[in-house]
Amino acid sequence: MWVLLATAMSIAFFHTLMGPDHYLPFVMISKARRWSMPRTLIVTFFCGVGHVLSSVVIGLAGIAFGIALHKIELIESTRSNIAAYLLIAFGLLYFLWGLRQAYRNKPHTHLHLHADGQLHEHQHVHTHHHAHVHHQEQKSLTPWVLFLIFVFGPCEPLIPILMYPAAQSHWSDLAIVTIGFSLITITTMIAIVFFALKGFDLLPTEKIERYTHALAGFVILACGLAIQFLGL
Repeated sequence: MWVLLATAMSIAFFHTLMGPDHYLPFVMISKARRWSMPRTLIVTFFCGVGHVLSSVVIGLAGIAFGIALHKIELIESTRSNIAAYLLIAFGLLYFLWGLRQAYRNKPHTHLHLHADGQLHEHQHVHTHHHAHVHHQEQKSLTPWVLFLIFVFGPCEPLIPILMYPAAQSHWSDLAIVTIGFSLITITTMIAIVFFALKGFDLLPTEKIERYTHALAGFVILACGLAIQFLGL
């Protein structure tokens, strides 16, 4: 049992660490939409719960109804494809919207000639207020989109780990393994997001601030493409 639990927890850790889709979307969206740290970590937590719980439900249903392992893995593979394409679509749309916002928020330079003959110039953004209002209208939708994507995203290693103790009729072991795998997965997601945001704050990002939405969309799009075509 201890070997099984250690295996489940180590797989959970490396599975999360090696999957950039488990944390990069939260980091980039948080910076682009200027979420607070608590808000970002709460969204990460609930997405992690949805990510793990959906696979647990499918695994337990397979055990209860005696569905063969390869059939459950086929279901998980299908869910993985759906999640990847949802991530690609969301990333692409967000990237295009971010480019539009960057263009609309382009600083304009104006020259003013004062009565005393002095020439003065200044920069401002014409659509700043509109962009701010649009940002407020859209911010509540993004966490739900991320949650939906992560519910479809399966924890592929979890099913074989669940099936072994279940086949031995050790339901207490099954519960312990499931809880251990889930806790490590969610904790690792939260920890990486936390430290990544802390590191991000140390970078000089003033010059690219106008492009943060586009950059967030590009990173999410890249994560989806990497999952679908590189098997990450």
